[in-house]
Amino acid sequence: MTAVQTMAVPEPHSIVSQRRPAAVPLSRVTRIELRKMFNTRSGFWLMASIGIAALLATTAVILFAPDSELTYANFGAAVGAPMAVILPMVAILSVTSEWSQRSGLTTFTLVPHRSRVIAAKAIASVLVAVVSMLLAFGIGALGNVVGTAITGTPQVWDITFVECLYIVLGNVLGLLTGFMLGVLIRSSAGAIVAYFVYSLVLPPLFGVLAASQQWFADLRPWVDVSYAQSFLFNSTPTAEQWANIAVTGLCWLVTPLVVGLRLVMRSEVK
Repeated sequence: MTAVQTMAVPEPHSIVSQRRPAAVPLSRVTRIELRKMFNTRSGFWLMASIGIAALLATTAVILFAPDSELTYANFGAAVGAPMAVILPMVAILSVTSEWSQRSGLTTFTLVPHRSRVIAAKAIASVLVAVVSMLLAFGIGALGNVVGTAITGTPQVWDITFVECLYIVLGNVLGLLTGFMLGVLIRSSAGAIVAYFVYSLVLPPLFGVLAASQQWFADLRPWVDVSYAQSFLFNSTPTAEQWANIAVTGLCWLVTPLVVGLRLVMRSEVK
């Protein structure tokens, strides 16, 4: 008579724990989001336009600026102007591509935690902004050396390292504004239009109101985000100007971003 051997049956919770896949690391999701910024034709040329615009701006300063204006600050301003437009577009398209290209269902199925995907997009966008600004500073420095060598004028290095950090911070805040609009609207066309209204329409209106109404002229640094952040590009901000940047950033950047994130977490992805 043979003995009947019994096998231990594992507990149900142990089976679930064995079959549960490990969460995708944030670093891997960030690398994927960086790759997605470059692996399409539009994304590649958008990134390439950063370097192309910097070279064109530097060349324009060398060709058309007076010899006395060939300073590192002017080269940096010329290179930084197109960056202020291109970098927010990069952030907007990084977010809205999941909805405009209908890839959100695939993305959020592979990485169910939407917060992890959005965080990776934010990190990737900021990395692109920082690297782009370093490239801009390098091209501006090269333009300063070449321009002064051609004209025979002395080199002027009138931007300190701390001022460079302020400029990088200002451009990162501009990029995050585009990122916020992408999260809030989730449509490429709508977010781009909203950004241009945000950055090109509202500041002149605030300026006209401040010029005609003294009470608003005193209030403007606390409500006009573009005016408050301009302190980062013009000089070393004072304590009050840092407070202006913080208050306007909270009202115009952080609060809408929180609303947009809540909508992204709850919206149905098709």
